[in-house]
Amino acid sequence: MGLERYVTPWAEREPTRIAVDGPDEALTYAELDRLANRFARVLRSIGVCPGDRVGIHAHRSARTVAAMLGTLRAGGVYVPLDPGSPPARLGLIVKDCGLAYVVISPPLFGHWHAAGVSGPIEHFVLTGPSEIRVADLAPIHVHPWSEVQAAAGAPLESPGRLPDDLAYVLYTSGSTGIPKGVMLSHRNAVAFVDWAADAIGLREGDRVASVAPFHFDLSVFDVWATLSRGATMVVVDEATVVSGRRMLDRIHAKSIQVWYSVPSALILMLETGGLAERGAPSLRSIFFAGEIFPMKHLRKVMAALPHVCFFNLFGPTETNVCLAYEVPGPPAPDAVAIPIGRASCGDVISIVDSEGKEVPDGQVGELLVDGPTVMLGYWEGGRRTPARHPYPTGDMVSRRPDGEILYHGRRDHMVKIHGFRVELGEVESALHTHPAIHEAIAFAVDQQLVAVAVPSDPALSVLEVKRHCADRLPRYMIPSDVRLVEGLPRTSNGKVDRVRTREAMLAGDGSILKPLRRVEPRKETEWKRA
Repeated sequence: MGLERYVTPWAEREPTRIAVDGPDEALTYAELDRLANRFARVLRSIGVCPGDRVGIHAHRSARTVAAMLGTLRAGGVYVPLDPGSPPARLGLIVKDCGLAYVVISPPLFGHWHAAGVSGPIEHFVLTGPSEIRVADLAPIHVHPWSEVQAAAGAPLESPGRLPDDLAYVLYTSGSTGIPKGVMLSHRNAVAFVDWAADAIGLREGDRVASVAPFHFDLSVFDVWATLSRGATMVVVDEATVVSGRRMLDRIHAKSIQVWYSVPSALILMLETGGLAERGAPSLRSIFFAGEIFPMKHLRKVMAALPHVCFFNLFGPTETNVCLAYEVPGPPAPDAVAIPIGRASCGDVISIVDSEGKEVPDGQVGELLVDGPTVMLGYWEGGRRTPARHPYPTGDMVSRRPDGEILYHGRRDHMVKIHGFRVELGEVESALHTHPAIHEAIAFAVDQQLVAVAVPSDPALSVLEVKRHCADRLPRYMIPSDVRLVEGLPRTSNGKVDRVRTREAMLAGDGSILKPLRRVEPRKETEWKRA
């Protein structure tokens, strides 16, 4: 059985309940079921066979969810494409994954056509009316929205599903700079979806916010956990996600009960949306994942929502969620981090040293994961590479005596400065403890530690930042160069874009890293620890 099994039972039992409340339209369970069948029939008629990849290049909407569901019902594998990706990156993914079929929304269709991205594409299926002339794209076949609307809404014959069949491919940034596709099976997805729905107590009729873009793994919960329990998926559109006030307005207007996002979205509602003053009475449960939640911000968010249950979820795209921790209450004032929890979703974890040997409690090692959520492998360079079992995550962790796991950073964020081993995450944690620093990242350049920080107080000085670090870190971990800027660039997933930040800093690109003020170099004697 696959993910496509979730909707039909609810369409029969609660046909008029809203399944997806999108910015374009709302679809009931019965309407979603029929529209998914129509997409499936069109895809099957143009040649989609079991295992074929189908690109989904569309903004988050009710129709996009129907297209994803229809792809699975046709036996295909959906590959969500970032609507904000430049044409060059789209072209790489299309070629790498061999996308002969792409379901696309009309505004993006025009952009794609103008950019000349085609690759192996043979068929476009539109999710709405378009003014682009079909003849302009010959020999690519374009299937208009009217063709989807005219297709029969009755179910197709099942393609015959095995649990380990590929369900979707999520493209992430590869270490070589070339995107690589993470291949997730129906078994991978269902193991997470069923666990997460149970963990958060998801019930039929609940209203679940859909904040994450569909090419980001957080969206797997938004779509499939919601539909599995007969709940309503409330799509928060891209324009709303960048505004703290508009996000909170959406929560109030739609009486949203369950929220899952990166911490940045919650912090944005706290700082610009009035969360502390307005609250969110309808909210019952919050999942957060994808990046570290600075303790000072988590304390404030939890204080603003004392009735809400908070869960810290952890895992790379390759394993989806493999660890989880229910936060019992606001962190203590002196807390620098909270645990990432214990194994979840039926996974088994181990913590090993550089030689692959288990480390004792309290010692830092690499997190290895095995179990039902571990990916099938990578789609990279036009070929499949099977996953290693157990999967080495590259995350450095330790286990407390009570069994809870603590996160210590990425293996690839370990650097050496003049022979000393430095964990950049520890430097960033020290920076985040300063009350006037909103967010910060650190990296190494030519044996020097560099910190880029966004102050919440414009009066903050570089000297004060270095003194703050000197009180908390050994001398070799104190950044020698501190840049105070107005903001940090972000990826389409809402995370800080470390690559662009580093490149902008090295290039002196003030359009990306706008300096807060001119920073004069200081002598070490001015800030070192007394």
